[in-house]
Amino acid sequence: MMNIGEVAKASGVSAKMIRYYEEIGLIPSVARSDAGYRRYSEADLHRLNFVRRARDLGFSVKEIGELLSLWSDRSRHSSEVKRIATSHIDDLRKKIEELSTMVATLQTLVDCCAGDERPDCPILEGLERP
Repeated sequence: MMNIGEVAKASGVSAKMIRYYEEIGLIPSVARSDAGYRRYSEADLHRLNFVRRARDLGFSVKEIGELLSLWSDRSRHSSEVKRIATSHIDDLRKKIEELSTMVATLQTLVDCCAGDERPDCPILEGLERP
């Protein structure tokens, strides 16, 4: 059994996030010592590693909850897991497109700016436009 600091270090998930995940039900409440300290098992660590990896891939807390539910369900259909992952890929591609547009717009503004001592600033002028 591990305490929260040990499981945080082993999983790469901060103690604060572990408590939050427990609070919102993403991970189940864990056993407590006689002194009231959380005690984590290897299975808890495994679950936290799953959550951390899913977060690293950008899944939302809701999506992670769905994936955890499917992960625990041995009668699951892989098509459900694939649907969630495919939807997430679509969301990521949309975000990449939005970020690329933002970069291009900002780069155009930066390219128009002399960056000298004059007060004229195309960047600020571009930001004030709707």
